Amino acid sequence: MTVKKIEHLITVVYPGSIAEEMEIEPGDYLLAINDKEIKDVFDYRYMIKDEYIEVLIRKSYGEEWLLEIEKDYDDDLGMEFENGLMSDYRSCTNKCMFCFIDQMPPGMRETLYFKDDDSRLSFLQGNYITLTNMTDEDVDRIIKMQLAPINISVQTTNPELRCKMLHNRFAGDRLKYLDRLFEGHVEMNGQIVLCKRVNDGAELERSIRDLGKYLPFMRSVSVVPAGLTKFRKGLYPLELFTKEEAGQVIDLIESYQKKFYERYSLHFIHASDEWYITAGREFPEAERYDGYIQLENGVGMMRLFLEEFDEAYQELLASPEYQEQKETFRRTICMATGKLTYSTVVDFAARLMQAYPGLTIRVYCIRNDFFGETITVSGLITGIDLTTQLKERQAAGDDLGEALLIPSNMLRMGEQVFLDDMTVAQVEKQLGLKVVPIESGGADFIQAVIDPSYSMDRNNETVGYIQAFDDTEE
Repeated sequence: MTVKKIEHLITVVYPGSIAEEMEIEPGDYLLAINDKEIKDVFDYRYMIKDEYIEVLIRKSYGEEWLLEIEKDYDDDLGMEFENGLMSDYRSCTNKCMFCFIDQMPPGMRETLYFKDDDSRLSFLQGNYITLTNMTDEDVDRIIKMQLAPINISVQTTNPELRCKMLHNRFAGDRLKYLDRLFEGHVEMNGQIVLCKRVNDGAELERSIRDLGKYLPFMRSVSVVPAGLTKFRKGLYPLELFTKEEAGQVIDLIESYQKKFYERYSLHFIHASDEWYITAGREFPEAERYDGYIQLENGVGMMRLFLEEFDEAYQELLASPEYQEQKETFRRTICMATGKLTYSTVVDFAARLMQAYPGLTIRVYCIRNDFFGETITVSGLITGIDLTTQLKERQAAGDDLGEALLIPSNMLRMGEQVFLDDMTVAQVEKQLGLKVVPIESGGADFIQAVIDPSYSMDRNNETVGYIQAFDDTEE
């Protein structure tokens, strides 16, 4: 039997790259590096880390080239492949009691129901993985290649409880990989999706203590509340945390932050922003986020946004341009956001309107009818909810102005499409005004308000005002 060789279709060659210099072109195939086949992106990244490599390419017309390449140790070749992982994606084999995908309504696009749990995506894109479909060989490769950081959805360090939460009888045993990664000096970040009366309270305290043993190689652990939609029929009965309970979670976490910082100069364990908003408390000072290690997991997003806005606002007031235009500036716009960040956006809008007497900003809190009112983040607002509720405001006599500003995380990355497949163009047509997605950051917020020509590059990686919290194990 003939075994098919592994080959990888090259789809992108970056201008000025080593690949372009070697006359590699889209449509060519990568066959081997240093006479070894490339199984996946782990192999590729590891094998190109050298000052001299031999790369076997098959041109689109069939001719094979063996290219001898001398470069700096960490230089990339500058090409991308048809499949980002350079192999099949690994789907999740768990049935987590809090899984957001299991709470999705039927009839949405197929890709929204795919549960990834691939360690390679953790390395490449920062995804959180459960370790349940990894093998000893996978862990060996991570340690050998020092692929880091690896982001791990821990949920609990109680093996029996972890099996229950993930509905996987191997989930508790896979905690042993934390020890392996620690012994291999692999940098890690952890996540705990907190479920009321399941892994909170004493169980959360146990998990914090246990995970603290992996310092300094485990750099941080975030605690995020499970997101609950209205589509939970037949699923494990979970409840939202109350204001008082959110405060108790914060108190426990902050008590351990002090202990960890005294010993390791890292606060280590972090409560996501949603806990502070639910508890009605001020966000921690910037220094407590350890450089915003888990920013894209909803940890410190609001503190960073507040600080960036304050800095940009002061710069604005001190600028000559502001002094020239503050009395003559005229503009009416509206903004839409989720319940979680509504009060912050209202405050920012009020400060800008104070600076510009001729500026009118109407801020609307979009209720999540699609997933249910328990979902309060802007990143899960659909096009249909946005248009329906704003059309109601128009019918009630509200002047929405010349443009609607939205956080960019309402849209799919790199596209002008909402979660429900409604496009920006469709929303613009229904509302009769321009829709402007805003890049993350306080300076962009201000710029989008005062500059009618503002636009953001949708190809940039961005998470908007506050990311739809990563409340699944994927």
